[in-house]
Amino acid sequence: MGTNHQDGTVMAEHLLVVEDDSTLRELLSASLRLAGFAVTPVTTGAEALAAVRQERPDLMVLDVMLPDFDGFEVARRLRQELPASPAGPPPVLFLTARDAAEDRINGLTVGGDDYVTKPFNLEELILRIRAILRRVSGQQPDGRLVVGDLTLDPDSRQVTRAGHTVQLSPTEFSLLRVLMEHAGQVLSKEQLLDLVWQYDFGGDDSIVASYISYLRRKMDTKEPRLIHTVRGTGYMLRRPPQ
Repeated sequence: MGTNHQDGTVMAEHLLVVEDDSTLRELLSASLRLAGFAVTPVTTGAEALAAVRQERPDLMVLDVMLPDFDGFEVARRLRQELPASPAGPPPVLFLTARDAAEDRINGLTVGGDDYVTKPFNLEELILRIRAILRRVSGQQPDGRLVVGDLTLDPDSRQVTRAGHTVQLSPTEFSLLRVLMEHAGQVLSKEQLLDLVWQYDFGGDDSIVASYISYLRRKMDTKEPRLIHTVRGTGYMLRRPPQ
């Protein structure tokens, strides 16, 4: 997933934050940007609908209590408006102070993918967002990651390409897993150092290029090639055309 541009680059996954409380909206937007997402903040249900039509975000963080109409109505309208769209409506994480069971059921019934009540932990919210994005971008119910004919099973640590087992070292496996979890998104060498090697404060980024080369030789020797270099930016695992 991610936002495609005319020059072929793919930017960070794009989140639409719909929240009428200005303090919370600014806090959420800043925290999500620090987590690596592109964020568009809006205040009302009408603004949310307009933003989805224009920008097609990858996910909506949608407050239920809005000044014009509630978040449930936003989700209903999107399901009615975009059912025939190739992408369909974006996944929705509802954010609300209403924690009654009927509200949670209502939110999931109108198309919500998750439901988080206030007050909430920002780290947990980000984890839930990433989990939704993984689900809609190819992760199977049993936890496997699938991109084209490439499959990675995190439990058995087995990787197959076109049905053939690919033997990877632990670091190669971790690198491929990160690339598959962010399929369609360009990751910089610095991001990969952080996500794979846990180099929070920098490191020798030449190790990234070396391991990308190892991966290509082991699992990306046939068409369509999945691992792509984005000049001056980083690397991405691109989904093959359907």
